[in-house]
Amino acid sequence: MSDAASGKASRGQFDAGRTRVLIIGAGPVGLATAIELGHRGIACLLCERNDRVGYAPRAKTTNVRTREHLRRWGIADRLAAASPFGVTYPSNIVFATRLSGYGLARFENAFSCAPGRNPLYSEHAQWIPQYALEEVLRAHAQTLPGVELRFNAEMEAVEQTDQRVKVQIRDLTTGAVKMIQSDYLVGADGARSGVRDTIDARMEGVHGLSRNYNIVFRAPGLAEAHGHGPAIMYWQVNPDAPSVLGPMDRGDKWFFMPTNVPQGMTLTEAEIPARIHQATGIDLPYEVLSSDQWIASRLIADRYRDRRVFLAGDACHLHPPFGGYGMNMGVADGVDLGWKLAAVLQGWGGPALLDSYEAERRPVHNFVMDEAVANHALLGNQLWQDGLEDPGEAGDAMRQATGARIQAAKVREFDNLGVVLGYSYHGSPLVAAEDGEPPPRHHGRLVPSAHPGCLAPHAWLDDGRSLYDLFAPGFTLLVLDEDPDDDVRDLVAAAEARDIPLSVVRPDHPGLRELYLAGRALIRPDQHVAWRGDRCPADTGALMDRITGHRPTAVSEAVAVEGIA
Repeated sequence: MSDAASGKASRGQFDAGRTRVLIIGAGPVGLATAIELGHRGIACLLCERNDRVGYAPRAKTTNVRTREHLRRWGIADRLAAASPFGVTYPSNIVFATRLSGYGLARFENAFSCAPGRNPLYSEHAQWIPQYALEEVLRAHAQTLPGVELRFNAEMEAVEQTDQRVKVQIRDLTTGAVKMIQSDYLVGADGARSGVRDTIDARMEGVHGLSRNYNIVFRAPGLAEAHGHGPAIMYWQVNPDAPSVLGPMDRGDKWFFMPTNVPQGMTLTEAEIPARIHQATGIDLPYEVLSSDQWIASRLIADRYRDRRVFLAGDACHLHPPFGGYGMNMGVADGVDLGWKLAAVLQGWGGPALLDSYEAERRPVHNFVMDEAVANHALLGNQLWQDGLEDPGEAGDAMRQATGARIQAAKVREFDNLGVVLGYSYHGSPLVAAEDGEPPPRHHGRLVPSAHPGCLAPHAWLDDGRSLYDLFAPGFTLLVLDEDPDDDVRDLVAAAEARDIPLSVVRPDHPGLRELYLAGRALIRPDQHVAWRGDRCPADTGALMDRITGHRPTAVSEAVAVEGIA
């Protein structure tokens, strides 16, 4: 175990009592925020009340977009290497009455986990325990100058002034209390966020959609004891214990999730092996490793910010896990906050840049949360019918009908690339105005679009690189034709006059002009399109001011008219 993992990391910023950004919570959201800041040269301190990351076996899907961020950070291959079953393990979803019972439906390559070059994205998704992802993120964060992790460090009080945030931190190992001053504070401290309480933000929505259990157990031989083939999830549809079960890690570790448990029913550790046996129909010596009850809800904070304090991840949005969105959406929050905080602290970002965090992320959160709730609406509990396990023609007909219902209803949960990559910041004050609308959203169908606010369309270049590999840490101007580039020089000059990091890239790929429907495209640090057009607008300064948060409400007519109209 490293020094940081044991709570003995270098105490430079902690002892000095001063950092640029203080992050409470060192899970994936806090680590993503710290890594984004660290890659941009911003000193930050993460404080985590536990003695290490990776306690609970929560999320298991690292989706396409999160792995694209890991690619930017240079660690996507490290996550692939950490996969307990290898990245070629099939990400199939099987619905069956029991693990030992009748098959009902099957989904192949759920969540786009299959390796290989897909034209729509630069990185495939990956089925991997969240704690393994956290270890990869933590190890990378510790290599970045200016990033410091403190474990066994608990926030006790927060005070804000116009210039800084003061946070009282208790070292849980020694009992010592330290006052840390920072320019900004990020609460990445989960569903029971103490940072959220300090800014009096309230979670609003629907609490208690269902009660469920998350159980981790060891079962040598279970993978070989059934005939449904390898999969990442087996949905069990029966009256005894409707549930989701699947392999989780090396050492014959599995997860077992009884769903929509009746109010008042509890599962003791002594009762769980019998319940697994009952659900699967397979008699093995099941060793329970952990068990916890969780409540599915749809809740979102009434605000994400109070002056210099921000909320990210579960601290500001909670929803059912069906679709694998929660942790990944939190990582995207950290990326968004990270580049915007860095821009402001480096002096080239304006005040509207930080205002845009909630303005851009809240609509995405609501869109994704609605998808998760829709997925939660049909569980194994609702799929059971008497006779589903009967042998013979009547049972076969019922199973066929149930399988068709599953295929129609659950495809949006497992074929969800349109949700993962198809969201847009259209209408944000940080992107240029353009006639028309981005493509309509669809759970599975992704229509690449360079409409301002959309994720930049992806392509593989002839030399094997991803187009994304050419994008700079700051803004990137894609020049996609051979027209005279005096307009490009004007845009570069406007960026230089404002100290805005801007790189000009001329990809050698003839199809990009048609893909982007423009000769020029300006890409933000988060790989979303800020503007596009055949020529850079005459008022390049107005464009640069808008996309960096210096002109929050209005843009010169040149920006609106000289884009795609």
